[in-house]
Amino acid sequence: MKKLLSLLLMAALPALAQVTVGEPWVRATVAAQKATGAFMTLTSAQNVKLVGVSSPAAGVVEVHEMKMENDMMRMRQIPALDLPAGKPVKLAPGGYHLMLLDLKQPLKDGDKVALTLEIEDAQKVRSKVVVDAPVKPLNAAH
Repeated sequence: MKKLLSLLLMAALPALAQVTVGEPWVRATVAAQKATGAFMTLTSAQNVKLVGVSSPAAGVVEVHEMKMENDMMRMRQIPALDLPAGKPVKLAPGGYHLMLLDLKQPLKDGDKVALTLEIEDAQKVRSKVVVDAPVKPLNAAH
């Protein structure tokens, strides 16, 4: 049994996604605001997908994209975001980003927001990456 467990653990190791998170941040809010954006750069060692996000600061966190449709910029939730091996994927204002909805309290400059990213590899194995993102002022563009 012990040998079998060791083999299973070793077999699972290559499936774990190696995703690095660069420059994470969350936009500050005003008193009654119930939603805000989170931004970062995600780089994976293998082809994986960002399939979910959660945070104790929000009731719901969604992956969104902004894109031009019929000469109008539209934002929509997407079910997953591809992270191609070795290619940084930027989550930034005006593009892909995370939406924190149903915020539990206002977020002010200097706060930290915990985010748990759920990553899925080609074999459908899921792993989690925990990020502590600093809150930046409302007018922050980067």
